[in-house]
Amino acid sequence: MSAQDGTERRGKRTAEEEEEEEEERGGRRRRSFQPAAEPLGTTVLHAAVSTHPQPLPARYFDTRTTEPISFFLSGLEELLAWQPNSHDEFNICTVPLAQRQPPLRSRRPRTLLCHDMRGGYLEDRFIQGSATRNPYVFYHWRYIDIFVYFSHHTVTIPPVCWTNAAHRNGVPVLGTFITEWTDGEKLCEAFLAGGEDAYRAVSQQLARIAQHYRFDGWLINMENALSAAAVGNLPSFLRHLTAQVHGVVPGGLVIWYDSILESGTLRWQNELNEQNRVFFDACDGLFVNYNWKEEHLERTRELAGQRHTDVYIGVDVFARGDVVGGGFDTNKSLSLIRKHGLSAAIFAPGWVYEHLGEENFLQNEDKFWGLLENYLPTHSICTLPLATSFSVGMGTSMFLAGKEEEAGPWYNLSAQEIQPLYPEHRGRLSTSCCLQDAWCGGSSLRVQGTIPPGEEHVAVRCYEQELRGCSLRDLSLLVSRKQASPQETSFSCLLGEIRVLDAGSVAASPPQIQSLTASQLWWQDSPNVEQLSLSLTLRWVFPPGRAACFRVLSQGTRCRRAQPPQPQLLGLAHGCQYRAVGLAVPRPAAGQSCQLELLVEPVLPSELPVGPEQWGRLLLVYSEPAGGSSRAGH
Repeated sequence: MSAQDGTERRGKRTAEEEEEEEEERGGRRRRSFQPAAEPLGTTVLHAAVSTHPQPLPARYFDTRTTEPISFFLSGLEELLAWQPNSHDEFNICTVPLAQRQPPLRSRRPRTLLCHDMRGGYLEDRFIQGSATRNPYVFYHWRYIDIFVYFSHHTVTIPPVCWTNAAHRNGVPVLGTFITEWTDGEKLCEAFLAGGEDAYRAVSQQLARIAQHYRFDGWLINMENALSAAAVGNLPSFLRHLTAQVHGVVPGGLVIWYDSILESGTLRWQNELNEQNRVFFDACDGLFVNYNWKEEHLERTRELAGQRHTDVYIGVDVFARGDVVGGGFDTNKSLSLIRKHGLSAAIFAPGWVYEHLGEENFLQNEDKFWGLLENYLPTHSICTLPLATSFSVGMGTSMFLAGKEEEAGPWYNLSAQEIQPLYPEHRGRLSTSCCLQDAWCGGSSLRVQGTIPPGEEHVAVRCYEQELRGCSLRDLSLLVSRKQASPQETSFSCLLGEIRVLDAGSVAASPPQIQSLTASQLWWQDSPNVEQLSLSLTLRWVFPPGRAACFRVLSQGTRCRRAQPPQPQLLGLAHGCQYRAVGLAVPRPAAGQSCQLELLVEPVLPSELPVGPEQWGRLLLVYSEPAGGSSRAGH
């Protein structure tokens, strides 16, 4: 631009200056952003600022931040009153139960894992994750057949992050229906001692809850005495519940905990016998108490007959009571259980985290499961695509394409990807999780070891494959040197991502995010008087099963026409909804409008990155209401 041009420009009012002057006249004509100027497919939403919004239900949203949370039900009244609710969409599992080999119904002895971590519903209750440093995670899913989320609330609905992670690995998830002590006795009498309608209403509600939230059944844990009338109806209740769950949940399960005798007496048997067999016969399995000896296993195997793999012998990792082995001696218990061909129920594996502490947790966790490896048959992946960046659902930073995208700790089990086996071979080779560097997500796979003298390579099996119509049976990593050497060679490498794709799915054209909308806007005053804090719920439409997740980004906020900044990651969504919480946005001046642009990028496991033209875009245009007063309802 020449000096003369610049002088002439200073002597004229720009279009922006004219708009500013117009706004200063009292906002008689409120500034608007023309949708036609935005990229094709952009949704434009106009909203008025209201710092007195209607509160969101505390059961479904954190009262301080409005983040969506998982929840439980307390007591019989809450259970019977439960109905599906538009507020609880975030709690519905979005990951279908993956196929695996062998399937659960095979007669191979199984392994049930029963979570019990300080009462449950801790950081894992935050559905979209949290900034937790050094959280508890579980990632050895290849060894597990069934996962139970346990707490001492009457109806334990598994936090959706656990169900998403387990289903991605082909592991069904059970909630817990528990009654205990005097209150539990009263609750059981209320629905079991009466007529058939009472216990059928309870079983129907439990089945509906599992169906609605898309988990896979129930552990029934009654640890209180029952009257003759109540225990007389208990087998019928279990049969009805089992039939209801089977009817509405494909592959659904109901498992009974060894506690009550046929007489109604509360007395743990530590085996299957004639005093508790009636309950085993009424459902899919029995979870045996922990204080058993080998003679209990012998009698159990004989009585169970062909259903011996439906008996899950309890192992308390905390080793409470008179047990064979817990802690790092849990393998002693597993050895005896497998000797008799029975299934195992490993209770409270969080011992590694709670007893040994957060420091070196991943190393201790690998050690614990490594000691059990010989007694835990693994499962094979039997579908494609297999795409993983080895994220365990936590990290010290968030990485994208090998670069740190966002610094700081994060925890979200829904973001956990398919995990490899974590073997260790005679000190020559080991695999572990590396949080310091990653390709995508929060971690990579560290492979380290030595190539012995005179050998050219060393291998580790990462995944087992069992695919029909394909020759691929195993996926391994081979570390080699150019030629054999009389010297031992040490190595350490990081593996960032593995993809085994179906050629047909790669060729498919990616779909586009449709119908992106915003609702449940929550405006709050900020300590900075020039800013507001905004939370809102985004929803959109996308073909089921196509996306591994969705990246939700902000293009930034501006109250003047200006070049938008680079998109900033707000978080990951694992279904077609996301609640953005605590966005700092400029407070609009009187008569002024500001705009916030939000983007939703689908991440497809079997395809290249989706171009921005396929993303969802929402432009929120907001202003103070006329007269400068806030009004609710937006």
